[in-house]
Amino acid sequence: MPASLTRSAFSHFLARLTAVGLGLALLALAARQGPAEQGVFSLLVATEAVFAALFSGFGLVVARQVSHHREAAARWLGGALVLALGAGGVGALVFWAAGGALADAPAYRYLPALALAAPWLLLTPTVSGLYLGLGRMGPINALTVAPPAVALLAIGVWALAGQPVTLWAVMMVWLGARMLVGLAGAAWAWRDQRGRAPDWPAWRTQAGFCTVLGLTNLISWLNYRIDLFIVEAFGSLSATGVYAIAVTVTELLWFISSSVSAAAYGRIGQPDREAAAKLTVRLIHFNLAVLLIASPLLVALAAWGLPRVLGEPYADAVPLMLWLLPGVWAYGCASTLSAYYTNFLGKPRLSAAVAGASLLINVGACLVLVPRLGATGAAIATSLSYGLAITWGLALFRRHAGLRWRDLLRPSR
Repeated sequence: MPASLTRSAFSHFLARLTAVGLGLALLALAARQGPAEQGVFSLLVATEAVFAALFSGFGLVVARQVSHHREAAARWLGGALVLALGAGGVGALVFWAAGGALADAPAYRYLPALALAAPWLLLTPTVSGLYLGLGRMGPINALTVAPPAVALLAIGVWALAGQPVTLWAVMMVWLGARMLVGLAGAAWAWRDQRGRAPDWPAWRTQAGFCTVLGLTNLISWLNYRIDLFIVEAFGSLSATGVYAIAVTVTELLWFISSSVSAAAYGRIGQPDREAAAKLTVRLIHFNLAVLLIASPLLVALAAWGLPRVLGEPYADAVPLMLWLLPGVWAYGCASTLSAYYTNFLGKPRLSAAVAGASLLINVGACLVLVPRLGATGAAIATSLSYGLAITWGLALFRRHAGLRWRDLLRPSR
């Protein structure tokens, strides 16, 4: 990779690694209260992520207009922020209604708190999209690290005040940190880019593209998390908590590949088709090679650390990781392919097609295997769906990039 891209990717990887470490510390506070409580916290985080994914199109529209069309960020930022706040308000109403309907379900007792936080939760991904298009990793890194750092700081103050660190306290602090960072990030971006009133005629031309982006990312996140909800439906909150830890730890591998893809997002969007395709191929090879090396190290560290840090019940997460790893490794190139489909081709529906295929396979296999094998069935189904879907995704990329299979599969220096 080019030296500047390597530096950007490495800086973002360090930021993601720091955020993961802080997030795992926060996760440990919930996990040590028992697998059932961890299951509730994991469902909260998954629901929040799916909500953010649905409206991620606002930030990604700005990213493409800035990187691919070379337009001024100020023209698009105001509209993106207003749309994020409006969508957050709608989400709040939906979560409040769902909380009332599921008031007797212990697994979803977090929904009223999520409703209160929802209006502000979309600001961070929207601002991140802006800086993704600009290729400025510093603000993205800050937005990545700040939420878990602020949450842990607040938990520390709470504990020093002599208050019990309950699951409810952890959830409220996490949502509060997300709100605070989103508001601060939006204010800083507005000042940094000299934001101005929304250009609604320009945004109307992007309505279809924005909608497809949101649906694409929604399908992608459901693909990543639908197995968690199925395990909860057919099993118990305790099984959900252990499975959530296995998924969370295994997907740490993606922080490597997504860091590289985020750093290269603006360059993948360059108008030169051949250069964009070659860069995408190099990043795919690089990501898969690094993840292959990192996988056994991650398993060994998890086998040693999970029972000691989180408690003995979480030792059961390690066998689940072994089933998940083949699919997670193969899907490590998905973020790079998505950047090519979305930012270069302007066809996020291709990402949606790949993620949708994976989702359908995952749901079908989970419904067959989870009632019989429990969380192990979910791990097998997820790994299978990732492997089959990414094979199709590579075929789509090869066709649109005009490459031979030999060019795609043969590693280059």
